[in-house]
Amino acid sequence: MTETTTGFVGLGALFLLMGIRVPIGLAMLLVGFLGSASILGLNGILNMLNTAPYEEFSSYSFSIIPLFLLMGQFASNAGLSTALYNAAGSWLGHRRGGLAASTIGACAGFGAVCGSSLATAATMAQVALPEMRKAGYDRGFATGTLAAGGTLGILIPPSVVLVIYAVLTSQNIAKLFAAALLPGLLAVFTYIVAASLYARRYPEAAPLAPRASRHQRLRSIIDVWPVVLIFVVVIGGIYAGIFTPTEAAAVGAIATGALALARKGLGWKEFKHSVYNTATGTGMIFFIILGAAVFNGFLALTQLPQDGAAWIVQLSVSPWLILVVILLCYLILGCFMDTLSMILLTIPIFFPIVTALDFGLPPDEVALWFGILALMVVEVGMITPPLGLNLFVINSMARDVPMIETIRGVFPFLAADLVRISILITFPGISLFLVRLFY
Repeated sequence: MTETTTGFVGLGALFLLMGIRVPIGLAMLLVGFLGSASILGLNGILNMLNTAPYEEFSSYSFSIIPLFLLMGQFASNAGLSTALYNAAGSWLGHRRGGLAASTIGACAGFGAVCGSSLATAATMAQVALPEMRKAGYDRGFATGTLAAGGTLGILIPPSVVLVIYAVLTSQNIAKLFAAALLPGLLAVFTYIVAASLYARRYPEAAPLAPRASRHQRLRSIIDVWPVVLIFVVVIGGIYAGIFTPTEAAAVGAIATGALALARKGLGWKEFKHSVYNTATGTGMIFFIILGAAVFNGFLALTQLPQDGAAWIVQLSVSPWLILVVILLCYLILGCFMDTLSMILLTIPIFFPIVTALDFGLPPDEVALWFGILALMVVEVGMITPPLGLNLFVINSMARDVPMIETIRGVFPFLAADLVRISILITFPGISLFLVRLFY
């Protein structure tokens, strides 16, 4: 059996293990270990594993992950999700589809300090769903809005998944954050437009809420200004070169912790719970990273990614068509896998292919642009019926709402996703504007 054939067999074995519900980190570790052993021998793979974990996790860039996770835990304790939703509702709630727009805006704000799609969806569902029901919103539209809004969790920087992509592809984390900001804001805008258009087409699905008083609006600004300040300090500090992304994550964690403490949301019990959740979340992510490192080492031994890239480059096919096919693969995989696992599994395969194609951009800009596109499409997969993970998260929070109603409610946002991704593919400069401006 040739090494290339061994690579294809390993990929097939990996998908088989995932199909029988073996955790993705363990599946990649097993296939990578056995595949590498078949090429190097048992002693060879054991020697590699003797140093691989240390080499993988001694990277300074990975220290940003537990800091951002801790920042998200403190943000939940500080009640930022409630403050963001109330602020958005005070200014937008009286408009047609205003509570849906408020939910989307609050999801974007909370995602900026949380960095997780599933966590954003679950947290905002607890805050927004009761209010939307009280206002008489169609329950399918309400749950569909929350599922879609949750995908903004990793689109608005800072984002843990962007950090992983940066490490895998040797890209600058700060540049990736800059590249993600405008597409993330575009996602918020297109979702709000989609919610507004749907509410105008079906007014019975989104009744108007009472207009907030001037006092309520001013109060909402007072409640939410610390969130804005933390975001500006963390992201602005990175762009201005005041501190590195890792230092920014530490500043953000300290700031959100102090805010939670000031709002009496961070006692000793809550602090221990936050640290515990951060530790378990970090452990889960690092185990997946270790499995991906071993599996990617196996793929490197087989030369499968390099051979695939060379073969595709030789084809007389438009690079844009190849890009679209790759993005469609992400869309399909997003229905079955979580974002982090998908990025770790596919980037070592797809990245060499994309960077070998000619899009009329420098290779470093192609790497940034592709990272944002991949992230966007992966998140669309999280709400693509019938198996989008965010749909199941929201459905578990609203058990009285049939899944089919949530699926119907998410269709306007899927249409918005299609428009947005088409724009970002056609105009790479949107993703690259801030990178070119600051760097």
